Amino acid sequence: MLVNCNSCQKKFNVPASAITEAGRLLQCGSCGNKWTQYPIKNEVVKKEIQKKEAPKTTTVKVKQNPKKKSLFKKKKREIKLYSEEYLKKKHGLEIKDPTNNKKIKKNKNIAYSTNFFIYLITITIFIISLFGILNLTKDFVMIEYPFTEQYIYTLYEVLEILKVTIFNFIN
Repeated sequence: MLVNCNSCQKKFNVPASAITEAGRLLQCGSCGNKWTQYPIKNEVVKKEIQKKEAPKTTTVKVKQNPKKKSLFKKKKREIKLYSEEYLKKKHGLEIKDPTNNKKIKKNKNIAYSTNFFIYLITITIFIISLFGILNLTKDFVMIEYPFTEQYIYTLYEVLEILKVTIFNFIN
């Protein structure tokens, strides 16, 4: 049964059995409008005619053979998927004895410490290169943005103080 929304005139297909003679509350999926829909008289007349004309039929259930033979037979695996032989043959992987965990833990600690130092060196090089770029372009920056002149001079003054402090500490 086709039903029209009263507000936006959108059409919806609703099963006739869902709407009883007492009516049914419907809501539009587009605009959210709610209304009570009563069955259309033509639909009610059609249902009554179908009920009168429909002959009584009996249904016969056909039993299906529960043991159907499949067309494709599944082959059983000759080798287990996660066995050592299969992994070595198929993927070239070797499973090592898990009792040697001490060597692995030491290697992990070394890997973590080297990653930290690589990270530290990378950050240091990045910061030094930023200061180098700023040193090369400080005149252009001061011309374009005159208010930065004081900040740039202060930055380089602090860097000079740090440099003198580090050299005094080393010597």
